[in-house]
Amino acid sequence: MKPLVFVPGNTALETVQCILKGRGEKPASSAKACAPVNIALVKYWGKRDEALHLPVTDSLSVSLSGLDTETEIHAGEKPDRLELDGRAITPEAPALSRLSAFLDLFRLSPAMGFSVRSHNAVPTAAGFASSASGFAALVRALDSLFSWHLERRELSLLARLGSGSACRSMYDGFVEWRAGSREDGLDSYAIPLPEVWPDLRIGLWTVSAEEKPLSSREAMHRTTQTSPLYSAWPQTVAADLLSLREALRARDIERFGQVLEGNALAMHATMLAARPSIFYPTADSLQAQARVRSARAAGTGVWFTMDAGPNLKLFFLERERPSVEAQFTGLRVVPTGASVAEERRSAR
Repeated sequence: MKPLVFVPGNTALETVQCILKGRGEKPASSAKACAPVNIALVKYWGKRDEALHLPVTDSLSVSLSGLDTETEIHAGEKPDRLELDGRAITPEAPALSRLSAFLDLFRLSPAMGFSVRSHNAVPTAAGFASSASGFAALVRALDSLFSWHLERRELSLLARLGSGSACRSMYDGFVEWRAGSREDGLDSYAIPLPEVWPDLRIGLWTVSAEEKPLSSREAMHRTTQTSPLYSAWPQTVAADLLSLREALRARDIERFGQVLEGNALAMHATMLAARPSIFYPTADSLQAQARVRSARAAGTGVWFTMDAGPNLKLFFLERERPSVEAQFTGLRVVPTGASVAEERRSAR
């Protein structure tokens, strides 16, 4: 792929124009696409550029094949419309305002509007990264609608403009988002990692499916601006990324679990120190964390991570599954690795 050309004074619109280069003058009437939920193992927390969603650090995630957001988009005239999980979103709702602002980047005329229907396989806005898979699916649908025929890296760049971590949902399996250093953000995108882990399992533990009271975007901004602990976060991430990559290559579940759990708790510590303080875990979340530690102390190899929300994701190997499922009823277990490896072989 040829390098993308720097755009002086870059804005999100200029990024789009740089990538599209006049493509898509005759859109189809509709298109549909899917993208997987991704779970951050080493977290993205903090932006060096708010408008372009450029992160302070690299991050690393695993995408969950089979847990997708499915999005259908229709081109027409304004106003924009959004149906989310079967529910029509009102024009004044933040979700529709955010969607319309993103779609402004792609309209061929001021009168052009879009109707979007989206269904998430996980609870929306509850700390399960539904916005990441949502914007990734939307960008894939736009690519089909306008017949852009973009490469995956370019789609990752566009998805990042909607939601930073959406850039990682362009791939299955283990994915690294490179923060980049350019002011225009054209070197900040996700890449797939070659490692697969066929017997790694993830258990989604829903403590609450309710929408969280503070969005990740608002929490991230408050943390970076007011938390005295945030200055240590970049160094924490750099060390955790190195350790997690080594654990992933060695398929060392104990080290892998220690790093992802520790990184999640470090992120929540920076939020707790923000002013006003941000605290996503509920009493049930804290009890769930304690149960994971008790299970581990009793000999079950299981670790947790949490994003900006009350819900937990448990990591363990297939051999631990009977014990984990017996101790954590209602867990939604997702296999990773084996299906991803097959998908990549089929794509070659």
